[in-house]
Amino acid sequence: MPESNRDEQLKAFGRLLDIMDDLRAKCPWDKKQTMESLRHLSIEEVYELSDAILENDMEEVSKELGDLMLHIVFYAKIASETSQFDIADVLNRICEKLIRRHPHIYGDVDVNSAEDVNRNWELIKLKEKGNKSTLGGVPASLPAMVKAVRVQDKARGVGFDWEKKEQVWEKVEEEMQEFKDEFNVAEDKEIDREKAEAEFGDLLFSLVNYSRFIGINPETALEKTNKKFIKRFNYLESESKKDGKSFGEMSLEEMDVYWERAKKL
Repeated sequence: MPESNRDEQLKAFGRLLDIMDDLRAKCPWDKKQTMESLRHLSIEEVYELSDAILENDMEEVSKELGDLMLHIVFYAKIASETSQFDIADVLNRICEKLIRRHPHIYGDVDVNSAEDVNRNWELIKLKEKGNKSTLGGVPASLPAMVKAVRVQDKARGVGFDWEKKEQVWEKVEEEMQEFKDEFNVAEDKEIDREKAEAEFGDLLFSLVNYSRFIGINPETALEKTNKKFIKRFNYLESESKKDGKSFGEMSLEEMDVYWERAKKL
């Protein structure tokens, strides 16, 4: 599909704004919505977009981006009704922020790499928000793995990071040994659950750190593995059912036969 020109893009955006005005004025459901009522729907839309990206379904990505755009316009419309802000304020603020945080494009700062850009971004952000802590801008409600990536990125942005990936891997091995010391499967004794949990958290954190050093997004990697497991398990379930078998009656060895078949698909 050929890219639209700027006039066509602006016309399409204006059309969405006009439709939003109509819906807010005339549709009983849309008139009833508040920022709070839309919040969980917006979160759901982000996850649907994430799924489409992982599936590399560009038609679905386009659709989900449209849904998200609607939500952005919806929030701005609601705020405009009480003169708090409107869509122009939203767009101008992001434009101004991008200009401020790209002094190598709109100013006289020199950069040599994407890492330099990220470091400048975090330092400028720290000054803008007046945070007393570098990590103060990380949302508390982020999922734990996403939060681990963000706090590590922010620490790196101010120079607090390992220099080589080999050092990070050594840390992974160290944390693995410490976890094993707390929870050794070869020893039949009661463990200190709290200490074992703490060591397991340290191990996960160090693995996230290593993934960052080798350019792997751990959230994406784990979700792809989740999808792979679900696909194979669904195959096991459906194919065994076709053969007249049920989970409650099958041995692990029988299920493994279907699992190995699924791995070859």
